Amino acid sequence: MFTHDDLAQMQAQSLKMQSWIRQQTFSPELEKRLRRFSSWEVAELILQVNQSTLRGRLAADPSLPQGLVEEDGRQRWYALEEINEIRRKLKVNRKSLMPPRPANKRAFRVAISNFKGGAGKSTVALHFAHAAALDGYRVLCVDFDPQATLSHSMGLSDVTEEFTVWGIMARDLIRETDRMNAAMHGAESGSALPQRKLPEAITGMGLRDLRVTDFIKPTSWPTIDVIPSCANAAFVEFASAQYRHLNPEWSFFAAVSRYLDALPPDAYDLVIFDCPPAIGYQSMNAVFAADMLYIPSGPGYWEYDSTTSFIGQLSEALADLSGFEGVVPAGTLQLPKVFQDVRFLLTRYEPGNELHRAMRSAFQKVWEDRVTDNAIEMTRAVEQSGRFLSSIYEIDYREMTRETWRRARTSFDRAYEEFRGHVLTAWDQLEDEA
Repeated sequence: MFTHDDLAQMQAQSLKMQSWIRQQTFSPELEKRLRRFSSWEVAELILQVNQSTLRGRLAADPSLPQGLVEEDGRQRWYALEEINEIRRKLKVNRKSLMPPRPANKRAFRVAISNFKGGAGKSTVALHFAHAAALDGYRVLCVDFDPQATLSHSMGLSDVTEEFTVWGIMARDLIRETDRMNAAMHGAESGSALPQRKLPEAITGMGLRDLRVTDFIKPTSWPTIDVIPSCANAAFVEFASAQYRHLNPEWSFFAAVSRYLDALPPDAYDLVIFDCPPAIGYQSMNAVFAADMLYIPSGPGYWEYDSTTSFIGQLSEALADLSGFEGVVPAGTLQLPKVFQDVRFLLTRYEPGNELHRAMRSAFQKVWEDRVTDNAIEMTRAVEQSGRFLSSIYEIDYREMTRETWRRARTSFDRAYEEFRGHVLTAWDQLEDEA
C-alpha cells in the first residue's frame, strides 16, 4: 500500500541522488560552464574560414581576441564571447561573418513538438539552440515540459514554479481579467457591471507585478537565455482548467504569445520552444505562439503512427481555438492559427538499418518535401551527450576519438543548416515591426 506520503519520500531520496549526479556532470559548484573552443573549431566549424587565413588576420591585429595558448603553443582556445567579438569586427574577402537576419523583424519562434515521448524534442531543441548560438544568433529557449530536460541540460535546477510557463500563464490570467473588468466598468457610464473575481490564492502570489525579464534566466552560453521549467509546474494542466472556469473568456492559448509580444523585437533572434509530450494547455500555448512547427520523430512504425495521430489531434485542437475568433483578443497573432512552415525531422536514424530506410521512404511519400533532407543519426557520441546532459557542441572532442565526435557533430550541423534555411525563408515572410 502506497500513499502520497510514500511518493513524497521517494522523491526526497531521488533529489539526493540528483545532487550527486550534478556534481559529476557539472563543476564542483554545481554550475554548468561552457568550454572554450580550439582555433581549429573556430576557423573551420564556427566561422567557416581558412585556418591559416584566420591565424594571419589575428596576428596582424593584436586588438582582436587572441585566446588562451596551450602550454606547447600549438593550439589557441577561445571563449564564445571572444568568438563573437571576432565575428563582429572581422571581415573576410569583404564579407561579414555575422549571421543573416531579416531587417525589421521580431525574433522568429519555432516549436519543437510531438506528443510521442522519446521523439527527441529536447535533444533537437538543445542542439539547435547551441548551433544557433555558435552561428552568432541570440537565442531564447522556452521549456514547456515539466520534465525540465532542457532546463537541466542548460544547467538550471533550482527553479520555482512561479518563474515557469505556469507563472506566465497565471500572470496573464490576472492581467487579462483586470483588463476585462476595466473594460466592463467603462462600458456604461455611471453603472458598474459585474466584475470577474479571482481567488486570493492566485492574485496574492505577486505575479501581477513581475516584469517580463523576471522569467528569463541566463545560461552558461552568453547568448542563450531560457525560461525554465520544473517538476512542480506539472500541475499547470489542472490549474489552467480551473483558471478557465474562473474566467471563461480568458484566451488561455495566447498567454505566452502575449508575453513574447512584450519583449523588445530585437532582444533575440530565435525563440525555441521545447514542448511536452502531450496536447494540453502548455503545448497549445507553444504552438499558437510559434511561427514554425518542427516535428521530430523516430524512424519506426509506432513513431510514424504516433506522429500521424499528433498532427490530427493538433488540427482538431487548433480548429476548436478558431471558435474564439472575433470573441477574445489573442495578442498580435490572429485566428485561425497560421504557421509559416511545418517540417518533419527524423531522429535516432541509422542509415544502415533497412527498417529505418523503409520508414524514411514512407515519411517522404506521405509528407513529401515537408520531411527534412537531413535526419539526425544515432551515434555513440549522441548517446553520450544525452547521458551527460550536454550537446555534442559542448563536449570537448578530445574526450573521444575525433572521428566519433566529428560524425555526430556533422549530423547535427547538417540538420541545423537545413533548419536555418527554412527559418530564414519563413522569417522573411513575417510582417515588419512598426
